Amino acid sequence: MEQTSLKSLLLTSDHLGRKEQLSVSFLFSVLAIGIAGLVIYGAYYGGITALLLRSSFFSLVACSAMMLYGSRYKTPIARVVFYALALVALIPGPYLWNSYIDIIMRGAMSIPTDTWVFLALSVIVFIFVRIAVGWALVVLMALAFFYAHFGYLIPGQYGHGGYDLNRLTSTLLLSTEGVYGVPMGVAVEYIFLFGLFGAILTKIGTGEVFVDIARGLTGRVQGGPGLSAALSSALLGSLNGSAVANVVTTGTFTIPLMKRVGYSPKLAGAIEAAASSAGQIMPPVMGAAAFLMAEMIGIPYAEVALAALVPALLYILALMISVRLEAGRLGLERDNEAGLRLLMQTLKAKSYLLLPLIALVGLMIAGKSPTQAAVLGIVVGLFISPWKASTRINWVDLIQSCKETLLNTLPIVAAVASAGVVIGVLNLTGMGLMVSGLIIELGDGNLWGVLLLTALASFILGMGLPTSAAYLLLAVLVAPAMTQLGMETLSAHMFIFYFGLVSAITPPVALAAYAAATISGADANETAIESMRLGFVKLLVPFLFVTMPGVLLIGDSLSITMAIFLATLATISMSIGFSGWLGTPLTMVQRGGFIVAALLIAWPEAAADFSTSVITLRVLGMVLLIALGVYLVAQCKKIRLLSA
Repeated sequence: MEQTSLKSLLLTSDHLGRKEQLSVSFLFSVLAIGIAGLVIYGAYYGGITALLLRSSFFSLVACSAMMLYGSRYKTPIARVVFYALALVALIPGPYLWNSYIDIIMRGAMSIPTDTWVFLALSVIVFIFVRIAVGWALVVLMALAFFYAHFGYLIPGQYGHGGYDLNRLTSTLLLSTEGVYGVPMGVAVEYIFLFGLFGAILTKIGTGEVFVDIARGLTGRVQGGPGLSAALSSALLGSLNGSAVANVVTTGTFTIPLMKRVGYSPKLAGAIEAAASSAGQIMPPVMGAAAFLMAEMIGIPYAEVALAALVPALLYILALMISVRLEAGRLGLERDNEAGLRLLMQTLKAKSYLLLPLIALVGLMIAGKSPTQAAVLGIVVGLFISPWKASTRINWVDLIQSCKETLLNTLPIVAAVASAGVVIGVLNLTGMGLMVSGLIIELGDGNLWGVLLLTALASFILGMGLPTSAAYLLLAVLVAPAMTQLGMETLSAHMFIFYFGLVSAITPPVALAAYAAATISGADANETAIESMRLGFVKLLVPFLFVTMPGVLLIGDSLSITMAIFLATLATISMSIGFSGWLGTPLTMVQRGGFIVAALLIAWPEAAADFSTSVITLRVLGMVLLIALGVYLVAQCKKIRLLSA
């Protein structure tokens, strides 16, 4: 067992000799351990200046990335170049540590040595982003550099005097306004730490507990495997925050199980994709956006996570209803191996594996910072691991957890580094405020016009960028325009976040759906379209953030209660309309009736608006929903009597 575990630490490559593979794998593991140690120390004890902590973190991560990417090349020359780049990546962090006092004394004004370090850093960032994320952010960074330097060539209000290399060095390297800005701070303080927390919980078996609990709760219901897949994937996704990673982790089990009981390959893949993408909107991790949002808005992380809870539960509710109705429409079987017996066995044998999560939430409620709570949650996980042989992990498992966290974090770190460059240039040149003004102008000063433009911009950016990078850019460029028109700050940021991540299940990118289609054997685009139908809440609920901010727990008790009640009814009605089945197949008129009822119930006015016109419309929607439900129940009874 020990030998097999050691082999798992080797980086996979078809081009490395044995000695080179061992050396690179050893160094990568050492860097992963070092990064984990740095992050944990900084998170729990603090005391490290932001610039020094962030620069050290990025140097270590970028060094490991260059080593990893170099090992994938066939030619020795290419590998040597990347190993040399790995050494270059290590320079900025130690350099800033060594020069920090001097930098402060000269007011962060750059000198020639700083400029050379900045050029080296820029090369590393461009290469890192190109390989980890793709061309979209590379082009965006290049445009930012060109705009910063050649802005004097642009006439009118969008031009500026231009900034030379020394000024760019001061802003992007020597301060926390560029590469080492707030996004990088979130990566080092939250993203890696919570990723490590999730990796360790996965190692000790908490993920399996989620799956078994989901099967215990839903297995005996018709189409139970689909419901189990939806619930377990959503629960697991709340830990790792990655839709694609969740699909390839849980989908290998849930998709074959769904196909075995009668779900089509297309539907099985769509259910998994839609459920896995729930992790990006479900606290505590939310694809790292909760941490980014808290820093950008300047409110406690717990407040962001709490605000995100109700919309996430609405999404899961809609998904569960849709999956159950699909099972009824297809006449699917139940999961006879699941049920309450499995639930009780799981809780009796493995409920202690949930203690780290309970500790995490409890410590934050008690007043600990999220970072300290996460560190203590890791300690609790390591403490309970040896209680049973089946959950015991060894030192190799710990190294593997650090390594897996680093591998999963590489694209996010690349994205936040590039976003830091773009945001730094936007702030330096004042372009961010001008873009917000342009959006208001294009929207003709109308909030709904701005919302539609924002939704479109968020969706387009979300197709080409990771969730974190898309959110960061939109938070700087678009959110100010929304708040200027009277929208709550948290509502505005949550709006752009939702539309920035919906591309995980919408063509033409739909990475989560495509990953699920690979496992299920279905057509990728058909799976994506089906997952859109199941995950419609992501497209519609953001507009409720504007009209009913109570769903984000903003406002007084009456507004919050009414918003949750109306949003829940609307979600149920819309789910039935999109599913097209409720005990019996629905006609197009009946489906349209449910959708109209949902729109009337969620009429775009304040949840606590008791004016005659609004109350009339909402009551009409409720009456229509109830009438359709009663009629269909009567139809089902009639069909059963006739068949008997």
